[in-house]
Amino acid sequence: MEWRALPNPALNPPSPTAKAGGMNASPSSSVPQAGSAGPDVLRTLLERPIPAVMGVLNITPDSFSDGGQFDAPERALAQARRMIAEGAGIIDIGAESTRPYGSRPVTADEEWARLVPVLADVVALGTPVSIDSMKASVVAKALAAGVAIANDIWGLQRDPDMARVIAEHSAPVVVMHNRDDVDGSIDIIDDIKSFFTRSLEIAASAGIPAGHIVLDPGIGFGKTPEQSMIALARFDELTGFGLPVLIAASRKKFISTVVPSEPQQRIGGSLAAHLLAVRHGAKIVRAHDVAETVQALRVTAAIEELR
Repeated sequence: MEWRALPNPALNPPSPTAKAGGMNASPSSSVPQAGSAGPDVLRTLLERPIPAVMGVLNITPDSFSDGGQFDAPERALAQARRMIAEGAGIIDIGAESTRPYGSRPVTADEEWARLVPVLADVVALGTPVSIDSMKASVVAKALAAGVAIANDIWGLQRDPDMARVIAEHSAPVVVMHNRDDVDGSIDIIDDIKSFFTRSLEIAASAGIPAGHIVLDPGIGFGKTPEQSMIALARFDELTGFGLPVLIAASRKKFISTVVPSEPQQRIGGSLAAHLLAVRHGAKIVRAHDVAETVQALRVTAAIEELR
């Protein structure tokens, strides 16, 4: 088999008619523009030849690894542009730190006030945007403003209006597993499966089609570091729902329990976790370090093509 390099979308933008039907298609090809129907955006992202990378854009002062770096609108927009040039297929924007330790809750008004100066400009860049929020009122405004996907760290189980809002906008949703309390004695995979079952019941009751749902095991949330690693080790068990699964291990604390490190020093551990999850079925990778993640996925795909 002749090896052919995958094109770099930052250097060779795909033509509007490019198709992602084979391993040599650009990973950013055929992504609908902002404003397209959300489900179509999700469907196209999932049809890409390698997993789509969701670039993290935290416009917060207190996120665990990059708090305060992008809370100014001009810096946030520049970061979004950079991640898109590096190959991000989705920009995940959040205005409230959801780290499971030491974060300060904010009101819906404060969260929206942080989003207003930058959201429209990020949406206008043309790459699908997801809103990382656990407040239905914020998600509703973001979806109305052109955001394509909702990303709920409480899996439709915290805000009673969340499922209704998402259904009314016919938007896809990332349903993440979470827990109020960490319990190292439980089988975390059983807990994740039970949580997802409840979330899917809520979604069905609200009228959210199964085809609009992405599951996320919530690495680092409501789990001991060992349980986060168990979720990665047994990742393939989470694909039994027949729904796409997202992996978000980027810079997470569990990495430092294996190799002591600060968040910005955990790129290697993040890549290891993400590649393992992709091997076992992950369809979307949420990452802070987009260029490194895209490179790892593309090189892995090129090598696998020669098997």
